[in-house]
Amino acid sequence: KKKTVSFSSMPNDRKINSTAACISLMLEGCELKKVRSNSRMYSRFFVLDADMRSVRWEPSKKDSEKAKIEIKSVKEVRVGKKTPVLRSNGLSDQFPDECAFSIIYGDNYESLDLVASSADVVSAWVMGLRYLVSYGKHSPETPGTGHPSLRTSWISSVFDLADLDKSGLIPVSRAVQLIKALNPGMKTSTIELKFKELQKASERPGTEVACDLFVEAYCELCTRPEIFFLLVQFSSNKEYLGVKDLLMFLEVEQGMEGVTEEKCLEIVGKYEPSKEGREKGYLAIDGFTRYLLSADCSIFDPQHRKVCQDMAQPLSHYYISSAHSACLLEDNFWGRSDITGYISALGLGCRSIELVLWDGPEGEPVVYTSPSAASCVPFRAVVGLIDQHAFTASAYPLILCLVVRCSAPQQRLAAQCLRKTLGEKLYLEPPNPVASYLPSPEQLKGRILIKGKKLPPSCEDSEGEVSDEEEGWELARRLGQEDREAPEGGGPRRVRLSRELSELVSLCQAVPFQDFESSRRGQRYWEMCSFSEVEAGRFANECPAELVSYNKRFLSRIYPSPMRIDASNMNPQDFWKCGCQMVAMNYQTPGLMMDLNAGWFRQNGACGYVLRPAIMREEVSYFSANAKDSLPGVPAQLLHLKVISGQNLPKPKGSGAKGEVVEPYVCAEIHGIPADCAEHRTKTALQSGDNPIFDESLEFQINLPELAVLRFVVLDDDYIGDEFIAQYTIPFECLQPGYRHVPLQSLAGEPLPHATLFVHVAITDRRGGGKGHRRGLAGRRGRRVREYTSTKATGIKAIDEVFRTATQPLREATDLRENVQNALVSFKELCGLTPAANMKQCILTVSTWLLHSDSTLSVTLNLAEQYPPMEAQGPIPDLLRKVLTAYETMIQTSRTLIESADVVYGKLIQAQQAGMDFHKELHRIETKEGLRGRKLQKALESFAWNITVLKGQADLLKHAKAEALDNLWQIHNAGQSCGIGRNGSASPELSRLRAPLEPIPE
Repeated sequence: KKKTVSFSSMPNDRKINSTAACISLMLEGCELKKVRSNSRMYSRFFVLDADMRSVRWEPSKKDSEKAKIEIKSVKEVRVGKKTPVLRSNGLSDQFPDECAFSIIYGDNYESLDLVASSADVVSAWVMGLRYLVSYGKHSPETPGTGHPSLRTSWISSVFDLADLDKSGLIPVSRAVQLIKALNPGMKTSTIELKFKELQKASERPGTEVACDLFVEAYCELCTRPEIFFLLVQFSSNKEYLGVKDLLMFLEVEQGMEGVTEEKCLEIVGKYEPSKEGREKGYLAIDGFTRYLLSADCSIFDPQHRKVCQDMAQPLSHYYISSAHSACLLEDNFWGRSDITGYISALGLGCRSIELVLWDGPEGEPVVYTSPSAASCVPFRAVVGLIDQHAFTASAYPLILCLVVRCSAPQQRLAAQCLRKTLGEKLYLEPPNPVASYLPSPEQLKGRILIKGKKLPPSCEDSEGEVSDEEEGWELARRLGQEDREAPEGGGPRRVRLSRELSELVSLCQAVPFQDFESSRRGQRYWEMCSFSEVEAGRFANECPAELVSYNKRFLSRIYPSPMRIDASNMNPQDFWKCGCQMVAMNYQTPGLMMDLNAGWFRQNGACGYVLRPAIMREEVSYFSANAKDSLPGVPAQLLHLKVISGQNLPKPKGSGAKGEVVEPYVCAEIHGIPADCAEHRTKTALQSGDNPIFDESLEFQINLPELAVLRFVVLDDDYIGDEFIAQYTIPFECLQPGYRHVPLQSLAGEPLPHATLFVHVAITDRRGGGKGHRRGLAGRRGRRVREYTSTKATGIKAIDEVFRTATQPLREATDLRENVQNALVSFKELCGLTPAANMKQCILTVSTWLLHSDSTLSVTLNLAEQYPPMEAQGPIPDLLRKVLTAYETMIQTSRTLIESADVVYGKLIQAQQAGMDFHKELHRIETKEGLRGRKLQKALESFAWNITVLKGQADLLKHAKAEALDNLWQIHNAGQSCGIGRNGSASPELSRLRAPLEPIPE
C-alpha cells in the first residue's frame, strides 16, 4: 500500500511543503545507510547531481561514474521494507518500516535499498525522486521563478479581496483573521507568531503585510506535509490531482466502487477553493485537504448512517440500546431527577427505558430515584414526554420497563395515564400461542411495549399478588420505604399488582429466572428475565454457551449492581458476547463503558437495534463467548491501522500540564470477545504543537468482527492531573478503508471542534500465506503446516457417519482458499505491495514499471479471455519473470477455485442439511443411546460444532469465489485503464458473476 511518512523531525526552519523543497534537500545531499544483499549496512553520502539527472553516493570502491543511478533508469521508488533484501530476518528488526525505502532501476530491475535516519528524510527523497522520474530533466519551479501556481494565484486573490484600498498591504490583524477563517481550528497565537517570524526574516516589521508575505505565511501554516506527500503520489503533474488522478485515488486507495469522472468533478466543485481549479477540474493541496477532512471522506461507513440491517428477525436477535436511570444527570443517590435526561436518552436512540413507580404525595404516582422527595417527577409528566419523543430518533419499538413500588390505587392511575397518553402506540395484542419467537422490530415499528409483571390466569380479582423484582430495593432502603420485608423462610418478596397495569403487559412479561434447563423446557417466548450484573457475570464465566443458547429465543435484561452507588457503568461487552440483548447503562455517567455503548449503537442508523452476529442467532451453532482463538466458520480478519497525525488537539481538561504544548500519544483499543481484546499505543509526539505526527503502524487480529469495537484514545504524556485529551469509538464493521480523519470527542461524547486524527485503515483476511516480513529464517525451516478444520465425534454412530462424509470436502475447501491466498500474497510481495493492497494496485504497479522502461520490453494482458494471461515480448529481466510466474500461479489457483467451488460447496451443505435432519430427533436418539451427564453435554456440543463448521466453511468458500471473481474484474478494469490490456472490454460474463451473493439461510 502506498503509505504516508512523517516530517516530524525536520528542523523548524526546513518545512517540506513543496516538491522544490524536497529537490533542494537532495541537492545538498545527506547520509543514508546502503543495505547489501548479505544483510550488511554501509553509511554513504547520497546527493542529487546539479543537473538533476542522477543520484550519486560516496565513498565507493566503484568508479565514480558507476557509483550513481541515472534518474531515467528508475522504474519505481518504494517506501518501507518492500524488497527481499529489506525483508530479510537479519535486518528487519534493526530499523522501523517508515525509515526504509528502495529505488528499483535498470533494465534488470535491480534494487538499491536504503535506510534513513528518520521518516522525514525518506519522505523528502521519495517525493523528490518520484517527481524527477515523472518529469525527467524538467526542473520543478523554484520559489520566486516561473509562472505562479494554481495555489499561489488563489491565495493572492484572497489577499486582493482583503486589500480594500488596493495599497498592496493589509493589516496583520486582518491577515490573521483570513488565515483563521480558511483554517478553522488553528490558534490565533500560532498565526501571529508566524507573521512575526517572516517579518523579521524579511526585515519588514510593522502592522501591515504584503501579498508575498501573506502567501508564504499561508503556505507554511496550512500545508500538511503528510497530505502533500499523498497528493504527490497520485498526481500526474505533482501540483494537483486531475480528474483521472482523483478517480485513481478514490478507487485504489479509498476502496470506493463505481466512481465516475462526473463524481470526481462534483468533489472538485465542492472542495477546490480556487475558481481556476474548479473550472479546469483540478484539486490542489487545499481542496484535497478539505476533502479528506469532510464528511464525504469520513471513517464511518455512510451505509450505516441509515438503517441497513435486516429488521425482520425476531426481537431476541438484536442488541437493544437500554438505559438504567435515564432521568438522572448526576449519580444515583446524590443526583437530581431531571426530566430532560429522558429526552437526551431517547434522542441518542435509546429503546428501553426504566421507570420505577412510587406513591406520590398528591395521590398520583411519581418517578424518582433520588432520596430527595422534592426532586420527584409526576409519572404523568414522564409519560407525556415519552409520548412526545419516543420516535424522534428511531421508528423501532420502545420498551418501557416498569418497576412497581406504588400501591394498587396509584397503579390504576398509572395504567389509565399510559392508555390515555400513549393511545394507539401502546402494544396490547396478546402473544401468538403458535409462534416460537417474538415479532420483529419491523412488525413492531412505532409501538411501545410495557415490560412488567402479570397476574396469573387463575387470578380473577381486580388485584393480586406477584413475586417482586429485585431491582429498585437498594434505593427503597435508602428512602426508608422498605416496609415490605422479605417473607420468613427467605422466599421472594410478594407485591400487590392491579389488573389494569397487568393487562398492559403483552410481549415482555417479567418472570423470575430459575435455571437454564427449566427455561428450555417451560419458558414461553414472550416471558423475559432480568439479571443483576453479578448473576449474569457468573453465568457468562461459568456457562457462557448456555447463556448464548438461552438468548436465542428469550430477551434478557442486565441491570447494574446496587453497589454502584456512584452510577458507574458495567462493561456491556461482557454481556453482549453472551448474546444478552438489553444491558442497562447509566447514560448520565461518561467514560470508557458509555463510549463503548454509544459507539456500538452508532451503527444501523443509530436506531437503537443492532443485529447480533449470525453465530449467536442460528438455532444450532457452536459459539464459546470466552474463546481465546478464531471461531469455527468465522473468517478472522487483520486490521492494519496507521496512526499518521493529529490536528488541533486540545489540552486535557483540568490539567495542570506544564506550558501550552501537549505531548500526546494515541492508544488504539479493540473491545470484543476475549480473543480480540487488545491495546497498542504509539510513541509520544514530543514538542509537536497542536498538530503532532505519530506515523506508526499498529496491527490487530479480529476473530469475531461482528462484535468488535475500535476505540481511539488520545492521552497527554506531560500532565499533572487529568491525562485524557479525546476519544472516538466505532464498530469494526463501520470502518471505511483508506486515508480517513477520525472526529474526536470529549469524555462526555461531545464533538471537539476541528480536533481529528489522520489515519490509514486496511482490512485483510488473516495471514493467507504469511506476510512479507515473516519470510527469511522461517522460510528456511520449512513451510507453515496447513491447518484443516475437522468435525468432532458425537458418540452417536448414525450421526457421526453423516458428518464423516464431509471430511474430504472440508480439506478441499481449505486447499482451494489457501492456495489462492498464498498465490495472492506472493504476487503482491513481488509487486512491492503489502497484503492489504488490491489487485488493481498490482496491475497498475506493473504498468508503471513498463512506462519507465526504455527497452523494447512490453507486457500485455489478453482481456479477450475470462482468465487473462499476462504475456511478455522482448528480453525479460529476472524480477519481471518472477512477477509473471507469480501472476500465472495466482490466475491458475483462482481458476481452480472458481470452477470447483460450487461442487465442494454443495457437498458441505448436503452434509450440513443431513446433520440438521437429526436435530429434531436428537433428544430421542440421546435417550435411546443412554447418553446423560457429561457425555450428553459433549455430544450436544460436538453436534453444534459440526453444524457450525460445515456452514461456516461453506460460507468462506462462497465468499472466496466471490473475491476471486472480483479480482478478475479488477484485472480487466485495470488492464483497460492503464493501457496494457488488449482485445476488448471487461468481460460481460464477469460483470454478471459479480452480482451480490445470497447469504446461506440460517
